[in-house]
Order: sequence, then C-alpha cells, then structure tokens
Amino acid sequence: MTNPIADPFVEVPDTDTQSTLVRIDATPDGIATVTIDRADKNNAFNAEVIAALREAFETLEGADGIRAVFVTGAGGNFSAGADLEWMRAANELTEADNRDDAMQMALMLKHLHDLPALTVALVQGTAFGGGAGLAAACNLAIATRDARFAFSEVKLGLIPATISPYVVAAIGPRRARGLFASGRSFDAGFALDIGLVDEVVDDADALLASRDRISREIMACAPGAVADAKRLVDAVADRDIDHRLLEDTSHRIARARVSDEGREGVMAFLDRRKPQWAQ
Repeated sequence: MTNPIADPFVEVPDTDTQSTLVRIDATPDGIATVTIDRADKNNAFNAEVIAALREAFETLEGADGIRAVFVTGAGGNFSAGADLEWMRAANELTEADNRDDAMQMALMLKHLHDLPALTVALVQGTAFGGGAGLAAACNLAIATRDARFAFSEVKLGLIPATISPYVVAAIGPRRARGLFASGRSFDAGFALDIGLVDEVVDDADALLASRDRISREIMACAPGAVADAKRLVDAVADRDIDHRLLEDTSHRIARARVSDEGREGVMAFLDRRKPQWAQ
C-alpha cells in the first residue's frame, strides 16, 4: 500500500538506512517528508528504525534549502510505539546496555527537536508511546479524527522517559502526570484539547491538504528567522524575566534587524513586494 502523504514528493539522495525503514522525500523548493516505512509492523520502533530516523534528521539538518519537514508513517498508522521483539531483547540486557539503547532514542528525538526548519507531525491511526513522543517533538502536529494516542508504558512496568521532555513541554506537568500514570488511550479531540496536537482533520485527504497549506505558508517565512525563532523559545522558556533576559532578547532582535534577512524583509514590506525567499 502506498503512502498518500509521501507520493507527490521527489526522493532526495539515498542513505544506507532510509531505503528500507525510513524514506526522505523532498520537493525542489525544500518541503521534505520523513516516512517511517514499516507498515507491516504499524511503524513500531526498534533499534534499526531509530537509527534510520536519526540519520534522516541529521541528513536534513545538513541539507541546503530545507524549509519544512513533515514526519509521518506508511500504511495508515503513525507509529505503534516499541516493537515487541525489540522489547523482548531489551528484557535480556543489562541496565548499562539498556541505558545505551535508550540513549539512541533520546538522541534521535533531540536531532528532530534541533532541526532548523519547521517540523510537523502528520498523524493517522495509532501514535502510542514513542510514536506520541515523536509527534510531541515536532513543532506542530496534525491528526486525523480517528487517530488514537497513549502513553501506556506503565502497563508494562515501564515509564515514558526519553519522550518525556517533549511531551511535558507540549501538554504541561499535570496532564503528563495523569496520562503517564494511568496509561489510558485517548482520541484526537482530547489530544487537541491538551495541546499534544494543533489541528484535527477529517481524514487522510484532509491531512494532505493541511500539509500543502503549511507548505505554502512556510514559503512566506525567512528560513534563518524560522530557525532563530525556534531557538528563541528554548532560550526564554521557564526563565525569570530579569535584566539578563531583557538583554538577551534585545541582542537577539538587534542581530535580526541588521541581518541580511532582516534588512531584506523590512525593505520588501516597505516596497510592497515579496522578499527574496518568498519568490
């Protein structure tokens, strides 16, 4: 079964891992899609999938001209979380080996978080455990109305540790405590209410339309400013509004004003024309 989300894209150069587990597709104007291509396992994570995703995000971070990165899964599911055989193997590992194994997931999510381009999760079907965490690590998440989410690790005697920084940032500590501790599943409407997703659409076709809309919208935004705006949030979140913060934010806008993008954007606005990055 082909993935309707990725079909319109042209493929960027292959990497060793993406050919079987993860696809990167991109348009000439820099709209990329990363697809977990393991539909027969509901796109569940194992060590190989995590390594392939990390490589994909590293590839896109170093690629020129990438304006937005969409993350999705093949075959109608986003990701069912951990692969059963992967969990069985982890059960036989030492604590030190499990720590190294978990660190790979943590690093993959950090690479996604650190991408300079806008990142958007396109969620269909199931987004359980690490799948829900992958969506939370994106800047935006759009889900179909029938999508289901869960942080069910406690039902296995585990905790959603590596995904927790992104989930807590998205939904807040109180919601995270309740969902992490209960392990209950919930629908896209509830995910929207708590901030795990930003938009709910009717079906896969509407998801595709949302992707196209966001792709058009991001073209109006200066790529360097997008990256700086994302870093700004990390710099000011949970900090006291003191003199050091005032100085930091003043320096950031001053640098933006004298940058090539800043000068071009302001002059284009005053001249009533499109800036160079939007042409």
